Amino acid sequence: MLRTLRVARPRAAICHQVSHFVLISTDKAVNPTNVMGASKRLAEMACQALQQIAPRTQFETVRFGNVLGSAGSVIPKFQQQIAKGGTVTVTHPEITRFFMTIPEAAQLVLQASSMGRGGEIFILDMGEPVRIVDLARDLIRLYGFTEEQIRIVFTGLRPGEKLYEELLDDDETTTRAPHPKLRIAQAREVPNHFLDELLPWLMQHRVLTDEEVRHDLRRWVPEYQTTMLPVLSSVPTPTLHSGAARRN
Repeated sequence: MLRTLRVARPRAAICHQVSHFVLISTDKAVNPTNVMGASKRLAEMACQALQQIAPRTQFETVRFGNVLGSAGSVIPKFQQQIAKGGTVTVTHPEITRFFMTIPEAAQLVLQASSMGRGGEIFILDMGEPVRIVDLARDLIRLYGFTEEQIRIVFTGLRPGEKLYEELLDDDETTTRAPHPKLRIAQAREVPNHFLDELLPWLMQHRVLTDEEVRHDLRRWVPEYQTTMLPVLSSVPTPTLHSGAARRN
């Protein structure tokens, strides 16, 4: 969040009259349940506010899903686990995620910078979400193994992790964009004094505790709420979803 503002103002993008500033956000910014998602939503709001005071720079935001093959992506993790001949770990049988390819992610950034007029939040049409366990099963089969040879173990959701991600907040709608695979989210407006109140909090020298950070983030991002984790043992093992391999 602080890095976003440092790049945007006052000595960087705005000072040098950069024409386009693109913030890389995430679907985790929608109804966030962890600090990462809440801070990304706060960065989106900061760019909305900056657009009001710096009309010469066009601030656009892009919301990504999970990028296949990128650093930290689940598929390389599964490939490593399969190559070692061990178990494949999935947090929950019903967990789903949106996926996009690296070329799609790069195109979304370029399209946003070329089409944006300032203040938009661009969202890629990523189709239907995919169950992570389906990806694991498909990869096991593609490597020539069965589930008897490479077991899938469910480890349980981590704190702040959702069963499913969303592309839009409950109060958001979308409008069409010039590109057929893009939509523009109509996020709630931020007040004119938003940055005047946010900057002193970000620039304070006192080190905040984890709970203080969460408490303050809820003040700035009221939709940020922690969630209760589902009970893993009561959820049956799902059957294979045949469409997962075709979509990925």
